[in-house]
Amino acid sequence: MTAGSGVLVVLLSLSGALRAHDGDLTAGETCKAGFSEEGYTAFISQNILEGEELLKVQFSSCLGTEGMHYETSSMNFNVGADGTVFAARELWIPSREVAFTVTAWDSQTAERWDALVRLLVAPTASAASEHKVPQKGVRTPALDPTQPPSQGARTPALDPAQPPSQGARTPALGPTQPQGDRLLPWPPHQRAHGLRRQKRDWVIPPINVPENSRGPFPQQLVRIRSDKDNDIPIRYSITGVGADQPPMEVFSIDSMSGRMYVTRPMDREERASYHLRAHAVDMNGNKVENPIDLYIYVIDMNDNRPEFLNQVYNGSVDEGSKPGTYVMTVTANDADDSTTANGMVRYRIVTQSPQSPSQNMFTINSETGDIVTVAAGLDREKVQQYTVIVQATDMEGNLNYGLSNTATAIISVTDVNDNPPEFTASTYAGEVPENRVETVVANLTVMDRDQPHSPNWNAVYRIISGDPSGHFSVRTDPVTNEGLVTVVKAVDYELNRAFMLTVMVSNQAPLASGIQMSFQSTAGVTISVMDVNEAPYFPSNRKLIRLEEGVPPGTVLTTFPAVDPDRFMQQAVRYSKLSDPASWLHMNATNGQITTAAILDRESLYIKNNVYEATFLAADNGIPPASGTGTLQLYLIDINDNAPELLPKEAQICERPGLNAINITAADADIDPNVGPYVFELPFVPAAVRKNWTITRLNGDCAQLSLRVLYLEAGVYDVPVIVTDSGNPPLSNMSVIKVKVCPCDENGDCTTVGAVAAAGLGTGAIVAILLCIVILLTMVLLFVLWMRRRERERHTKQLLIDPEDDVRDNILKYDEEGGGEEDQDYDLSQLQQPEAMEHVLGKAAGVRRVDERPVGAEPQYPVRPAVPHPGDIGDFISEGLRAADNDPTAPPYDSLLVFDYEGSGSTAGSVSSLDSSSSGDQDYEYLNDWGPRFKKLADMYGGGED
Repeated sequence: MTAGSGVLVVLLSLSGALRAHDGDLTAGETCKAGFSEEGYTAFISQNILEGEELLKVQFSSCLGTEGMHYETSSMNFNVGADGTVFAARELWIPSREVAFTVTAWDSQTAERWDALVRLLVAPTASAASEHKVPQKGVRTPALDPTQPPSQGARTPALDPAQPPSQGARTPALGPTQPQGDRLLPWPPHQRAHGLRRQKRDWVIPPINVPENSRGPFPQQLVRIRSDKDNDIPIRYSITGVGADQPPMEVFSIDSMSGRMYVTRPMDREERASYHLRAHAVDMNGNKVENPIDLYIYVIDMNDNRPEFLNQVYNGSVDEGSKPGTYVMTVTANDADDSTTANGMVRYRIVTQSPQSPSQNMFTINSETGDIVTVAAGLDREKVQQYTVIVQATDMEGNLNYGLSNTATAIISVTDVNDNPPEFTASTYAGEVPENRVETVVANLTVMDRDQPHSPNWNAVYRIISGDPSGHFSVRTDPVTNEGLVTVVKAVDYELNRAFMLTVMVSNQAPLASGIQMSFQSTAGVTISVMDVNEAPYFPSNRKLIRLEEGVPPGTVLTTFPAVDPDRFMQQAVRYSKLSDPASWLHMNATNGQITTAAILDRESLYIKNNVYEATFLAADNGIPPASGTGTLQLYLIDINDNAPELLPKEAQICERPGLNAINITAADADIDPNVGPYVFELPFVPAAVRKNWTITRLNGDCAQLSLRVLYLEAGVYDVPVIVTDSGNPPLSNMSVIKVKVCPCDENGDCTTVGAVAAAGLGTGAIVAILLCIVILLTMVLLFVLWMRRRERERHTKQLLIDPEDDVRDNILKYDEEGGGEEDQDYDLSQLQQPEAMEHVLGKAAGVRRVDERPVGAEPQYPVRPAVPHPGDIGDFISEGLRAADNDPTAPPYDSLLVFDYEGSGSTAGSVSSLDSSSSGDQDYEYLNDWGPRFKKLADMYGGGED
């Protein structure tokens, strides 16, 4: 070391107390055989030479090391008698971690102890380009963990940002080795004066701290020391995350001695590494050395179990699937380092339920978690669902050291159409009455072991033979899957007494590959047809007959027979008339012969388009009887049986010719050829007709009647006209036309006077009519005057009557009630104020009545005696008033009254008790004391002179 240059040394302190060697025990300790640690960890390079020492395990035996032997679970590594683990051959490690088991066994007691060894492959360092590395061929021997290296020993250069690199050997600093200290020099720095030979740079190797350490805390990790502390006092400090940055105070340092501690257990899953900087200053705070980087790596421990993403996984696979068919994937994650065995999860199937048809129907890819079928024989009809317990284990599936967790995989076997439907019977039978449709004849039951109510289960029926006319169809019941043989076209017993059908059943979905239809997928169906009494029918229903009208009664028109379709029943058919609007026809009840009962007239109102329609009934004597109807149509051919008529029957014409004429038209009820052209002519008798009138034919149907003379006196004339049709033979008719002849104006229209004259009224007649009207009006006027005079006399007579004899005020009219309060602008709601109702509302139940029917006992009003006394009237009124005042159900005066309820019974008794014939036995003298208004009654009944 150059004089004057400072050197800082880092002393690495390995956790754990100094172990006892070769079984030597401190006095008072209890002996317990076993490895010093459950697991050992060390960094190695990717290339390992044969015989290269990797680490050393320590075993403590109560009986000493004699008879102890070591062996490993890997053929690539061996263990020496002193516990040194070395490579059995030259190796190249492709993975980042190698794990194996070291076993110590006692040949005398045959006991065995195991410890796990993990060799971590350090990443390749870039020291070749950034730092100087040891010369080729120079190898640093494995450090003896029992004692620190000499002061002049140099640790190989390591990349401070990574764990130890290839070619550099750093003993594991953790609980896997005993405590020891290493002094590492502070990286030398170049002096400011002159150029000197620069020493090779050194980097502090990473500090490996195992997670979940049990302490005690604080636990020393590193001792930092500069060679200048021999000259001046130096204070040490650390900065960075975990020191003076959150999380705070994870690491601490003794400022005087330079010892750095960890203050609490580490958790790699929380933070995997820390980067700190160590500082050295004098007492005045002046920098003595440049800061150095400290890299602390938290060594992962297997403290986390694999966790499945779901506790229950659901998958499915088709039945009949071949081995190797993918089913589902399960996934488990491990929070430990996935680059080490701690986080490397492997899967395996623990159990399968049910174990049918094999206990290993599925297998799982240990690395990916893919579950596939491994055996054939999946059958949904036997096993519909499998429950598979899957276990995920870290440490690459090592069940001895790895942590495990389980999840459930439920695998449903989905249905495929591998079971054809089969009839439960080979033959079925049914029967159906003839002429019935939409009737279920037979139910065909099938069995299908596939998934119910799926296309693989739903049945489809088809008739393949025995029904060429399509009388039947087989429909599927959607609930029971049965086939319903249904009649869709009526069957006839007389034609087919039975049917033999062949029905085939299949599924909506096609059968799976390699599955054939079953022999039981076809069945025979025998259907018997039952004979029923069918109604007779008319073969030529709506039968048409052509004949001339006018056929005389009794003429045989035709025979309208009906046919009974029941050929195998001996039945008689009877005929009757159902509809004959004009009662023209008669039908023989036995043979159906139809004759005329009246003359057939084509011009009748019952004829439509020359056709007369009648309906007849044919009934058999079966049980129950049946009947059918037939329609007979008579087409009537017209004959010339109707003479023509002239229109109009009345007309008017001017008294002088040339101004106008009368157009007449012939009409005939017959049809062509028994109609026009018509012949119009005037009769020869009387002679005045041809003398005064002339007729001119305009066309085949019309003619014109006009005056022959120059003047004809106004009046009404009957003009006969003979019209003849063109029938064979022709028919003639004399029609009389009433013609009014009247004077006309210059336009050819009859004047008013002329119209009256033409109507046949002379001047005398007109005067007589007017005189009658005047007399009628006079009589009406006289009657009115007489009525008014009588009314005046009646009023005058009333004024002469003595007031004592005037009894008009004793006659009261009760039908004039007037509008009452409805005619007044009164607010009737003010009559029922809540304030005024307090005394009513305070009454007991049954008494609170304002305007409603009383519900309590009705009051006992006094009864008037049969023979009253003059003083009884006043007493009677007083008692009635007193009873009304004490009646709790009586309404107040200012309340609304309901007059439609009159109560039960009557206090007045029966009117029939008034018998005028017995009035002679009573004394009516008291009527004289009642005043002048009762004087007349007192005189009539009291026996007075008047």
